[in-house]
Order: sequence, then structure tokens, then C-alpha cells
Amino acid sequence: MQIIDWIVLFSTLLFIVVYGVVKTRKSSHIDDYILGNKETRWWTVGISVMATQASAITFLSTPGQAFHDGMGFIQFYFGLPLAMVVICFTFIPIYNKLKVYTAYEYLEQRFDLKTRSLAAILFLVQRGLGTGLTIYAPAIILSTILGWNLNLLIVIIGFLVIFYTVSGGTKAVNVTQKQQMFIIFLGMFMAFFVILNLLPSNISFTNALEIAGANNKMNIVDFSLDPNVKYTFWSGIAGGFFLSLAYFGTDQSQVGRYLSGKSDKESQMGLIMNGFLKVPMQFFILLTGVMVFVFFQFHAAPLHFNPNNNNLVQNSSYKKQYHELESELNSLTQEKSSINLLYVDHLNKNINNTASKEKLIEISSKEKALREKAKEIIKKVDHGAETNDKDYVFIYFILNYLPKGLVGLLLAVILSAAMSSSASGLSSLGTTMAIDIYKRNLKVTKSDKHYVNATQFFTLIWGIIAIGFACISSLFENLIQLVNIVGSVFYGTVLGIFLVGFYIKYVKAEAIFWSAIITQSIIFYIFYLDIVSFLWLNFIGAMLTIILSLIIQYLSKKITTNSIV
Repeated sequence: MQIIDWIVLFSTLLFIVVYGVVKTRKSSHIDDYILGNKETRWWTVGISVMATQASAITFLSTPGQAFHDGMGFIQFYFGLPLAMVVICFTFIPIYNKLKVYTAYEYLEQRFDLKTRSLAAILFLVQRGLGTGLTIYAPAIILSTILGWNLNLLIVIIGFLVIFYTVSGGTKAVNVTQKQQMFIIFLGMFMAFFVILNLLPSNISFTNALEIAGANNKMNIVDFSLDPNVKYTFWSGIAGGFFLSLAYFGTDQSQVGRYLSGKSDKESQMGLIMNGFLKVPMQFFILLTGVMVFVFFQFHAAPLHFNPNNNNLVQNSSYKKQYHELESELNSLTQEKSSINLLYVDHLNKNINNTASKEKLIEISSKEKALREKAKEIIKKVDHGAETNDKDYVFIYFILNYLPKGLVGLLLAVILSAAMSSSASGLSSLGTTMAIDIYKRNLKVTKSDKHYVNATQFFTLIWGIIAIGFACISSLFENLIQLVNIVGSVFYGTVLGIFLVGFYIKYVKAEAIFWSAIITQSIIFYIFYLDIVSFLWLNFIGAMLTIILSLIIQYLSKKITTNSIV
């Protein structure tokens, strides 16, 4: 990195933190601190909702996902727009009518205190883990760049976010996320067009898509019915719908964003905006990853993208064997570039290109085999090493191929995303702990200032806990999957509780509480057995909670009736 990159990076981050503190330092009333005094306009709601979900993991991991596996991950978001509609017309009016600070307050009014506490605790566990991951992701980046201690960077980034979140609460989160999303969109669009500009002069954008398609990177929709296939149209519509419904409808990190809306209409318009823009945004980020793949069809790529693993091998007895693989890859890169140019030339001249396409597939298979051999060597050097390098693909491209200044901007994009998502997570954790656990069990009435102080204290404590989670995290296939897996394990059960509360008045408190306990235990066991894709856990969890609650309620009523008789 050059001096200009450091200036761009640190001036951007400093502006965001200072702006957030200055604009919101006077938040001393509980309504102002937690709900932003319900003054947020729809576009701010929409941007804040998007920024909360678009963590550093999105911009760090998603392009790497597309580089390796193509565009199929977009199916994960197919159920999101439908979920936005359901939340707008069911969840938002109920929350605002009851004037709640958190989603879980509703559950006590509908059921009882223990159901509210159970949902709040499940949220605290999964959001604490999730927030730890959003801090961990950017720390990997700076650790790779600077060679600094990873845990030290986690602590620095964590406390940077804690600083302005504790200071200003929800309003601080909202006002800073507008600046962060501007930086994010600016940086990603600039990176995309730089990639296209770096391709050979005779390769158009259409040609680039054709090259990607020849390498099976443009398979957007998969109608497979195999439950073990992670991303399909059906898992996106069903599992993605239930995950989105749970995340946006019951996760306080998102509920808190639209509870601050000026009215039902403002909150609803903000969510609809998110529903319209989220899928295209993810499509664009994935497409950026695919373009990085196309770029490396004409430029040398490392045998393995994780520099830490490369350093391990360089200092081992397998160094010579690893270098031989690198030499083979370099030779393959030259051949690959020539074949791709020939393939495009045949396409442009309407010449039969079946032979060149088959050659491309053959080269791609050879390249994949070389990378697998490299992973085997890494495992021999260190059995505990994580050989999945998807999360390092985009950052490698940024550091090695982007022009001066833009490197700093792209790093600011990733860190801004980390800060926005982490801030929302910490704010919601502090709010839930203060309102659903502390205030609800406090026997005496305290002042507004006391509860603001309590929320700030719990935000700080959960920030420290999230930093602790981040310090013990490790790569799990890749980060974008890990953060969604964590949510999927818990979201289905919580969503089931809310759906029963909203739509099935027949079910009472005891039935829903025990059905939730049983369902969560079953979900843990299904996840442990790894028998279905994690996306289906949301659907299974919600459906199990609903069905079991109906059965338990029916049996309970029957037992009561028989006892009376």
C-alpha cells in the first residue's frame, strides 16, 4: 500500500467515527437513544437496513464465493423480497401499535415472560456470535496487509465500533450508515469498472460473460431437488424466505432499524426499498467476483490465495514440491490466456468454438487439480491449517492490481461495512439486554437516564464479548456461509414463536414455550448430523415450532378437559 492509500483509508474511517459521535452525543432520553426519537425517514431506514446486513463479510467473502463457485449463491436471496412484503403488512403495524422498544416485548404481551426471555436469549447468543464474525472478517484483511497480530487488530476494530455506538445509540448507527453505504457503493462500482478496464483490449464485457459462462460461473438458477445441494431455486425461495422473515422480522439488529421510522409508512417504504435493491446489489457483488475470475484467465494468480498458508509452506521441507506446482500453474496460465482469446475470437466471428470450449474446461480441471494438490501440501505442513482461501481472493486482487488510492478506498469499503454491521449488532444486543432482561426484571422504577446508561453499559459488555468471539473464530468454508449458518441454527425457532403469536391465537404460552425448547434441540441435532443444507434449517425450525405448539396445545386442552370431567 502507498501513502495515498493509507490517507484515504484512515481519513474515511476517522470521518465516520467523528461524525457519528458529534451528531448524536446528546442522546440522553431512552426514546432518543434506542428509537432515534422515531424521526427516521424511509430512505434512511432502507439504507440502514441494507447496511446492517451488508457486513464486511459480504464484500470480502462474496466475490471469492463467486470466483470459485459462480453466481449460484444469488439464489440465497430469492425469498427476501417476499419476506419484506409480509413484514411490512404484519410485523411493523403490530410492533408500532404496541409501542415496543424490542421485538421480544411483544411476546410477553402475547404469551408470557419466559417465552419473551427465551426468544431474547436465543437472539443474544446468535447475534453475539454473528457480531464477533463481522469484527473478525476485516481484522483478517489488515492482519494480512500489515503483518500485525490478528487478535490485536480485532480488539482495535472492535473498540472503534464500540466508541461511537455506545456514544450515540440507534441514531449514531443510522447517521453513520448513510455515509458508509455511499462509500461502499462508490468503491464497488469503481472496482468493477477497473477490472473491466484491466482485461485485454479486445475482450468486451459481453466476451467476459461468455468466458465466465464457458467455465460454468454463470449458472444462476438450479432447480435441483437434492436437499444436500446448498443453493437451489427451492432452498432460496423456501429457506431464504424463512431466513429473511426471521432476520428482518425478529432480529433486533434489524427490527431496531425500522422501529425508529417516523411512521408505519416510512418503515414500510424503507423495507420495500431494501427488498427492491438487495438482490441486485448481491448480484452485482457476485458478478464482480466472476469478473475477477475472468481477469485471472489472462493474468497470473497465486496457487493459493491465503498468504499465511503460503508462508508456512515456504518455511517447510515441502517448499520445492510446492514450487513445482506453481511452475505448472504459470505454464497453464499462459496456455489458458491463449485459449480464451481464441475462444472469444471464434465467438465474434461465428466460428464453431466447441473445441476451444472443451479445451477451456480441460485447463480449468487441471488448474483445480493443482490447487487441490497445494491444499494437500498445506495440510501436511500444518494439519490444523484452514485450506479454504475463498475469503482471500478479492483482497489479493485489490492489493496487487488496483491503482493507488483505490486500494485505500476499497479497504475503507470493507471496513465501513464491518463497522456498520457491527454497530447495529452491538446496539441491538445492548438494547435487548437492557430492555428485555434488565429492565423487565428490575423491581423498582428508574429514570430514563438510568436506562440509557444501562443500555450503554450492556452495549460495551456485549462489544467485549463479541471481540472475544472474534478472537476464537476460524474460517469455516468461508465467512459469508458461516455467518448465515449461525443465524439459520437459531432463526427458525424464533420465527416460529412469532408466527404462532401473530396468526394462531389458539396456542397459549406453555405450548409455545415447550415447542420452542424441543424444536431448538432438534435443530441442534439436525445441524450436528449435517443431513440438509443449512438454509433448510430456517424452514424446518419454523414449521416444527408451529406444528409442535399446536399438538402440545391440543393435548394440554384435552388433558384439562378430561381432568374436569
